Amino acid sequence: MASAATRYVRILQPAPDVYAFYDGRVENQRFADQPNWVDDGALSLGVASYALVGNGEALVYDTHISLEHATLIRSTLEAKGVKRFTVVLSHWHLDHVAGTGAFSDCTIIANRRTAAHLERQKAEIEAGTLEGPPAIAPLVLPTTLFDGEMTLAFGGQEIRLIEANIHSDDATVLWLPQTRLLFAGDTLEDTVTYVGEPQHFAQHLVDLERLRSLRPAKILPNHGDPEMIAAGGYDDTLIDATTAYIADLLRCIEEPRRRSLSLREFIAPELEAGWVHYFEPYQGVHEKNVATTLAFAATSTGS
Repeated sequence: MASAATRYVRILQPAPDVYAFYDGRVENQRFADQPNWVDDGALSLGVASYALVGNGEALVYDTHISLEHATLIRSTLEAKGVKRFTVVLSHWHLDHVAGTGAFSDCTIIANRRTAAHLERQKAEIEAGTLEGPPAIAPLVLPTTLFDGEMTLAFGGQEIRLIEANIHSDDATVLWLPQTRLLFAGDTLEDTVTYVGEPQHFAQHLVDLERLRSLRPAKILPNHGDPEMIAAGGYDDTLIDATTAYIADLLRCIEEPRRRSLSLREFIAPELEAGWVHYFEPYQGVHEKNVATTLAFAATSTGS
């Protein structure tokens, strides 16, 4: 049974033996009354964790925004006959690792950068002082680490874990070559990417090209439209939209007139093409992205 914290979770099935545990984008929904990172950075935009299921096993991609959410994921899959769990973390950000405590007896896989970020900030994360409340306690650290790429055999198919520097310098995406399905974590997002590391924009663009070279048939991001996820995911034009958005943020540095454009105006071509879909809370994300980009530019030029 869902707890109060998970009462709005929708369990979607975008592909055979693939489940998305989606929460957020519900009018007047609040995780807590006081300001908190769950409402501000996750539920307001919508957030999903994924699970691949086969032969009594589950591969869980991210542990969601709370221990209650992770417990719901585990109990739901156990009810489907799953007895063995493996967790893969897409990156270190709080809305992806908050439920690790529900999988403390399982293998938890991450790239070495993710593990280093979590280990370095573990005390603050568990105290709720890194980004404010709620605290994540316990934070269970990864047990299996990799660099670059790692291949898993699961459910009779190959799954590739690919490290990338998009959105954060420690991203891990899941790639299923047989079905050409890409689980993108936060490397791709609808309506727009959240910029936290503008100093890595050049590498973001390089690694977006790497994702495009995979030629995915469908893409499942962690932050996106639940209807698109339920219908099977996004086309590879989501990569094109993200690339165009980063390039246009960089144009803001030399073209001041672009800085005051609304999000609708800023990404008008991508919206018209249907590559992404307008969701009003991303207006605030966009304004922060522009400010972050300009602040970095000012710092790097010494102005």
